[in-house]
Amino acid sequence: MDTKNVVAAISLSAAVIVLYSLFFAPEPVQRSESLSGKDKIEKNSDAPSLDQAETFIKISRDEAIDQEDRVAFENDNIIGSISLKGAIIDDLTFRQYNTELESNENVVLLNPKNIEDGYFIESGFVTSDKNIDIPNSNSVWTLKGNNKLTERTPIKLSWTNNQGITFEKDISLDNKFLFTVKQRVINSTDKKFDFYSYGQIIRNKIPEGLSNFYILHEGMVAALDGELIEEDYDDIEEQKFSKNAGKGWFGIGDKYWISSIIPPREKEFKVTFDYKDKFRANYIATKPIELGSNSSIEDEMQIIVAAKRVDVVDGYAEQLNIDKFDLVIDWGFLYFITKPLFYGIDYFFKLLGNYGLAIIAITICIRLVFFPLANFSFRSMAKMKALQPEMVRLKELHKDDKMKLQQEMMALYKKEKVNPMSGCLPILVQIPVFFALYKVLFVTIEMRQMPFYGWIKDLSDKDPTSLFNLFGLLPYDVPSFLVIGAWPILMGVTMYIQQKLNPAPTDPMQAKIFMFFPLFLTIILAPFPAGLVIYWTVNNVLTMAQQLFIMKRTTIKTT
Repeated sequence: MDTKNVVAAISLSAAVIVLYSLFFAPEPVQRSESLSGKDKIEKNSDAPSLDQAETFIKISRDEAIDQEDRVAFENDNIIGSISLKGAIIDDLTFRQYNTELESNENVVLLNPKNIEDGYFIESGFVTSDKNIDIPNSNSVWTLKGNNKLTERTPIKLSWTNNQGITFEKDISLDNKFLFTVKQRVINSTDKKFDFYSYGQIIRNKIPEGLSNFYILHEGMVAALDGELIEEDYDDIEEQKFSKNAGKGWFGIGDKYWISSIIPPREKEFKVTFDYKDKFRANYIATKPIELGSNSSIEDEMQIIVAAKRVDVVDGYAEQLNIDKFDLVIDWGFLYFITKPLFYGIDYFFKLLGNYGLAIIAITICIRLVFFPLANFSFRSMAKMKALQPEMVRLKELHKDDKMKLQQEMMALYKKEKVNPMSGCLPILVQIPVFFALYKVLFVTIEMRQMPFYGWIKDLSDKDPTSLFNLFGLLPYDVPSFLVIGAWPILMGVTMYIQQKLNPAPTDPMQAKIFMFFPLFLTIILAPFPAGLVIYWTVNNVLTMAQQLFIMKRTTIKTT
C-alpha cells in the first residue's frame, strides 16, 4: 500500500465529513408553538394513566418562577428551587460553569414547564382506581420542617386528598448532583388500593445549540438490563420507544449535561420515550404496590442532574451501583481507547496544570509506545527513498513491458528486504488515536473552556486567529470559513516538511498533486479543536525527528 494513497483517502474522507456537516447536515428543529392537551404516562395494559391538562404560556423564566411558591435548594455545584405546585424540580443552575468563555452567566438547565424552554422532572404515584384523587401538576404541596434543601437539610412535602389518603415526599440532596426522593402513600381508610410509582423528565422543545454532529449523541438515553439505548430527538418524533426492564436508568442528555432518573431498585418498570407536543422520558412500575387499610407504602428513586464530569459520573456509577451509567458520556465505539486516553491526559493535567501541556505529554507517550513499530516502518520508507533512482531506471528500461517492470521491482524489493506496505503502519496506528483524541476534546466537559498559552483560550474550540487578518494585527474580522489560525498553519508546515522526507511519487503529475496535501489538510483541520491540532503538530515534529534519525542510519547500495 502506498502511504500517500492512505493519506489521500484519509484527507478526502475528512473533507467529505467536514463539508457535509457545514453545508448539508440538517438543522435541528425548533418549536415554539403552544403546548396543550393531556399528558399520559406510557403504561402497560394494567397500569393507570396520569391525565392532566397543562397550558403553555409565553412568559419569562423569572416571571414563571415568581408565579409559584417554591422551596430553594443549594450546594457547591447547583442552585435552584422546587415548585410546590406539582412538587416539580424545574429550576436548576450549574454554579461552576459559564455559558460563554468571557461570560459570568452560569449555565441554566432546568426551567419551569410553562415557558418556551420548559425542562423539568416530576414523580409520584398513580392508581387505576379513578375514584381516588391523586396529586397532579396543579396540586399544591405543603412544605414541612426545613424550608431549604441542602446537603445537610432534607425537606418533606405533603399533600392530602379528601378521601383520607396522604402523599409524602422526602427529598435529600448530596454535595454534587444527586436528589434522592422517598415517596410514601399513607392510607387512613379501611379500604385497599393499588398504586404504581412513576417518574418522568419532560422537555418542551429541542434545545438551542444542539451540536447535531455525527460523533455525538444528544437526546434520549438509557441503559436497561445491560443494553445501552440512544434515541435522537428526530427518532422519537417519528416513533416512540418503549421497553420493560428489571434494572437500569434513563434520561435526556446534552453535550455536557445529563438529566436522569434511576427507578426504584428490585422492581420491574417500563421506560418510554415519546413526543406529543413535547419530549418525554418516563418510567412507570409494571406491577402495582398494594396499599392495605390503615397502612402505608414507600419506594425510593434517584434523580441525577449533572455536569458530565468523568469523576462525578464514574463515582455515581460505582457508589450507587448504576449499571453503565458511565456511558452518559458518549465515549463512542472507540471506548477502549477514548476513556484511557482521557485518564492519561487528566493525569498529566494534574501533574502539569495545563491541558495543552497534558496533550503534548500524552503525544510523547503515544510515540514512545509505538516507537518500535515506527522504527520498522521508517527503515522501510528510508530504503524505499534510497531505491527511488533505481526504480526510475527500471521504469525507463521497461517502460513498454509492464509485466517485466513489475517482476524487476518485486525482485528489487526482495533483494533489499523492503516491504512497500510497511509505510502505512504509522498512519494506520495514528488514525484511531487521532479520532479518539478528537472525541475526548469534543465530549468531555473537563476540556471545555480550558486554555493553553497565548491566544488559545479554549482547547476544545478552534484556533481563533486567522491568516487573513494577519492573526489579529489588521483591524477587521474574517468570515468563519477563512479562520485558518496560527496552529493549523504550523501543523501544515510540519506536514509539508514531513512529506519531503518520504519517497516522492515517480509520476510527475501525482507528485504535483501530493504537494498540495499539506495545504488541503490545513484548511480541513483548521475548524477542529485547537487541542487536536496541537497534538497533530507535536506528533509531526516527533515523527520527523525519529524519521531523520532512521534515514541517516539507513544506506542501500544498488547495482
